[in-house]
Order: sequence, then structure tokens, then C-alpha cells
Amino acid sequence: MGMFSESVDVVCTPSGVPLKLDWAGRHYTVGAEPVRWYERRQWWAEEPRAPLGSGPGLVDHEIWRVQVRPADPSPVDGAPAETLTLDLSRHVGSGRWRLLRIHDALRPQKTA
Repeated sequence: MGMFSESVDVVCTPSGVPLKLDWAGRHYTVGAEPVRWYERRQWWAEEPRAPLGSGPGLVDHEIWRVQVRPADPSPVDGAPAETLTLDLSRHVGSGRWRLLRIHDALRPQKTA
């Protein structure tokens, strides 16, 4: 599993569920129902001070686990397009999205 932080563009439903994303010059569609949860972050290391009443979004990250596949699949040797499982984070205040993790262990393994 790779863990990092990289900006991604995400298109969501009106209720905020990810549908599509653009990453590394490629377009992806979300295949399975995404899963959402919240994780604590070290806000004191990232923010100079916590403004009064700004608890939601300051303490927790909104995390989405999505399974995506290329929107424009170009099959190689007739093989289906590879599905990736990604963890995305959405900043509540700005609406910006970041790619946090790529789950290699959850990807189908190719046989030689």
C-alpha cells in the first residue's frame, strides 16, 4: 500500500458521494459504492490556532474509499481494465480532494 498526499479532481453527486475523478492525467469512474469514515488529524500541527466554533472539519478528516477504473479503458490483449482501490480525503472547508492511499493488496494480482 502506498501512502502519500496528492491533489485529485473529484466529481460528486448532489449529496457529495464521489462519482468520477481525474488523477495523473487520467479519468476514472467509481465502480462500487464508496465507503466514508472520519479520521482524527493533528490539527494543532497544521493550524496556528483553532477559531471558535470550527470543530467539524478541524478535528476530523473525511475519508472515502473508492474503487475506480479508467473511464476510457483501452484493453490490452482483451483483458478488462484494472480496478484500483483508493483512499481520498476531502477538506470540509475548501472542498479540496487529496489522494491518500493506493491499496496494492486489494488490486487483482496478474499471473505470469
